[in-house]
Amino acid sequence: MDVLSATSRKRETYQVQLQYSVLWECALGIAAITNTPLIKTLEKPVEYWQGIKESLPTGLLVELDFVGNKNTWKALLQLLHKKDFTDLTEFTSYIRNLSMRDFTFICLPFIGRSYQELRGSASLGQESAIKEMMKITNDHLFFPSYIEFICQANGKRLKEHLINVMTGWYEAVVKSDSKKLHTILQTDYVMRNKMIDKMSSEELVEWATGGIVYMPEPCVHNVLLIPQYIYRPWTIEADIEGTKVFYYPVANESITPNDRYTPNNLLVLKHKALGDEVRLRIVKLLYEQDRTLQDITEQLDIGKSTIHHHLKILRAAKLVEILDAKYSLKRKAIDMLSKELDLYLNQ
Repeated sequence: MDVLSATSRKRETYQVQLQYSVLWECALGIAAITNTPLIKTLEKPVEYWQGIKESLPTGLLVELDFVGNKNTWKALLQLLHKKDFTDLTEFTSYIRNLSMRDFTFICLPFIGRSYQELRGSASLGQESAIKEMMKITNDHLFFPSYIEFICQANGKRLKEHLINVMTGWYEAVVKSDSKKLHTILQTDYVMRNKMIDKMSSEELVEWATGGIVYMPEPCVHNVLLIPQYIYRPWTIEADIEGTKVFYYPVANESITPNDRYTPNNLLVLKHKALGDEVRLRIVKLLYEQDRTLQDITEQLDIGKSTIHHHLKILRAAKLVEILDAKYSLKRKAIDMLSKELDLYLNQ
């Protein structure tokens, strides 16, 4: 059936906001060192994390073990989203002064606007609400056990735990490098902020996160981008009321801000990927339509293993993805190339 549109309304999108703070870096560092399965995949080597553990006081190690068992790093991030805290003292004072009901409510994960009343009931200790929240989040890696813990925990002790682990980590790991970290985060924030008026919201999110395509969702009107150094190369995704959050890895040039000739690593990967005749041919084929490996092999009359190698390079550069068992060109990534090059040349 043919349909004629009688509306001029444009497709809804979201607004992008940016924030940065060493406090985010502190909380994410706590999350990183307590995530044993993931730690081997982080940019900083395992030896770095082992060295930190060996240098920490026993009391802080006990608190970190508790974080690892109960995932209380999630509570730290939830609390950090409530205000634009100027320093650690303001953050810890905020935690101490919260009522127990508000404290529990904030620590619980946001699972959707329609479940806010349920979240409130769970924060008051209503058993049926707690069980319902656990049921709704059953497919999440740790939310059910985390929800149960937050609702049943001794609020006063949990507050002290969060304050102790945040303060201990800041003093032992972050404080000595806080000025350097602040400069790195600020540099990346300024660079991304310059592009808000030059890119669409979706382009900006994809560029900042290194390839995440986030399409508008109902009831999500804002995307918050928060640069982080400690969790490179990973982007961490979270949800708060009406906002999608991406804690994204800072760019290479933000780490060496005094060297204006350092290009963004992804920009280098993209241009290297396109600097080959076979890969350019593949890009043109995929520009026309999505194709299977067999389709590309037949079109170019080149062996499957060779084509697969070239596709792997294009995927690593975030120019190509797999959708429904076919290779697909990420057109926005191609469209953004000129803007990214312009930013590098003029920074």
